[in-house]
Amino acid sequence: MAPPETTELGHPLFTRIRLATPSDVPFIHKLMHQVAVFHRLTHVFTATESSLSSTLFISSPFHSFTIFLLELSSSPIPPIPSPCPSFTPVEKTFNLDSHVNDSEKDVFSVHYGHGQVIIGGFILFFPNYSSFLGKPGFFVEHLFVRECYRRKGFGKMLLSAVAKQAVRMGYGRVEWVVSDSNVNAIKFYEQMGAKVLPEWRACRLTGDALQAL
Repeated sequence: MAPPETTELGHPLFTRIRLATPSDVPFIHKLMHQVAVFHRLTHVFTATESSLSSTLFISSPFHSFTIFLLELSSSPIPPIPSPCPSFTPVEKTFNLDSHVNDSEKDVFSVHYGHGQVIIGGFILFFPNYSSFLGKPGFFVEHLFVRECYRRKGFGKMLLSAVAKQAVRMGYGRVEWVVSDSNVNAIKFYEQMGAKVLPEWRACRLTGDALQAL
């Protein structure tokens, strides 16, 4: 376990980023629904646990859809074997100024023996390709931290884990999109060194328009 972020006395929170597995689908579905709630898009949210189970884990991690989960606990998190030998779970301990009141902790609890670990967020990504660089990269579909755990460095921890994996695999870049109205997210990404590209627009075919082509 990595040392605390500060040496000051406070409320230690032990964290780990690990690869999601099929058994995590109920948590993933709940997190994705919270993403839809955040963006006020529940009216177009049609994902089910069944659809996630049949599409997310179709190949080995990093070669298709991959999810990192953020785990949190007030005590050290027991070690677990990684489902992928090329990835070692990322661990870090934070000292927070106050205790986090998580009203949904029972819904997002994982039990390792007698210990309780809380799922605090996730990042979903998959490979893409840059013809200009002549290299593959990762595209981040979702980066989400549950509300009570925001602004504590956990989003950066998740995104950094993806960036480090891209570097480890010799990939050229990591990309994602962000809503123009999400000013806080834009500022956060820019502080991390990301470039926001206002001259590019996201395009999407779905539903009837997709079928028509």
